[in-house]
Amino acid sequence: MYSSCVDMEGAMPGTVAKESTARGETINLRASRKQKALIDRAAEALGRSRSDFMLDAACREAESVLLDRRYFALSEEAFARFTSILDSPPKDNPRLRRLLRTKAPWDR
Repeated sequence: MYSSCVDMEGAMPGTVAKESTARGETINLRASRKQKALIDRAAEALGRSRSDFMLDAACREAESVLLDRRYFALSEEAFARFTSILDSPPKDNPRLRRLLRTKAPWDR
């Protein structure tokens, strides 16, 4: 989805990506001075224009929202298997148990 929003193929780190399609639509929004300054600082840090930075961020967030709500359909039999797997207790996993008991490096 998002990959069609901005063309990142072959882009070197720190370079501005070229768009895969010409921009023909306008999106207007209002922001406070603090918000604009924050966005401008972040865009400048990446060497990008405000428009490129905001469009990239908006496309990433839009893709995330849509992917979280992705619909999928299953047959009755497949749905029954799916729900039984979800409802069954997890298998014993000693490695995961050990990981969850380990203190995080910042808590040591």
